[in-house]
Amino acid sequence: MEEIRSILPFKMYEIINAEEKMDKLQEIRIKINKPIIVSVNNKEIILNYVPSIDDVKNILQKISNYSLYAFEEEIKQGFITIKGGHRIGLSGQWVIENGCVKTIKSVYSLNIRICREVIGCSNSLMKYIVDGERIYNTIIISPPKCGKTTLIRDISRNLSNGFPKLKISGKKVSIIDERSEIAASYNGIPQMDVGIRTDVFDNCLKSSGMMMAIRSMAPEVIICDEIGTNKDIEALLSAYNCGVNIITTIHGNNIEDLYKRIVFKELLDNKVIERVIVLSNRKGIGTVEDIINVISGRKEGECV
Repeated sequence: MEEIRSILPFKMYEIINAEEKMDKLQEIRIKINKPIIVSVNNKEIILNYVPSIDDVKNILQKISNYSLYAFEEEIKQGFITIKGGHRIGLSGQWVIENGCVKTIKSVYSLNIRICREVIGCSNSLMKYIVDGERIYNTIIISPPKCGKTTLIRDISRNLSNGFPKLKISGKKVSIIDERSEIAASYNGIPQMDVGIRTDVFDNCLKSSGMMMAIRSMAPEVIICDEIGTNKDIEALLSAYNCGVNIITTIHGNNIEDLYKRIVFKELLDNKVIERVIVLSNRKGIGTVEDIINVISGRKEGECV
């Protein structure tokens, strides 16, 4: 919480920090003239603090090092990433020029998303993702806030460093981190442990970043988050045809969500995807509901 403390007004931080289970803090939602709402372990808590315009201005000055102009490109994406990998979403009055977002004029609300890594959270799943030196092309299906990004971050670490328990040697990994969530880079430097052989393409479009990575870094594995467009699928197929393995995620509740979306038809018809892992928060964040062998149609493991 040190990075969060450094950007918040003192009184605001004290009230937030006074709540229980702050180690489970996920979000801090700050709106001018509205009470602060924090999300703790997927539960909302409304706090007895109403931020002023000056509070929001003060936070903006701190997260931008007193120069919003220096963060113009990030602001166009709707957020600023601070040290520690925490991402701060912005909303308010936007400036549009030639049909494109240029910058934000007035900020009304902030959403501080707390970035945490859970080292080892993928350990029990590695036996379903790899077989000897072979890596299965895998999609993780999950609703929001169920741990899919945390999971692929740790999978990257295990593949990159090697996993002696399963006799897996370290692999060259490229993360295409379009929204700076997986590696949580700050000034281009990953704040999370994504492995010693991992290269990160931060704030880079998945559709172009995958081929950039293949041409420049010669990865054995490409990892990206939240695919969903035709361009994403085309890039994944190109990577597959270049002999690169794929680990990715999509929003959804079950494997049926994968089959009923036309955009994924080509991946399935060409048997590119070999494993599907379905997450939920039924027993807490990161509950594994299903592990499915797409080729055989069989379930590979029990819920954990």
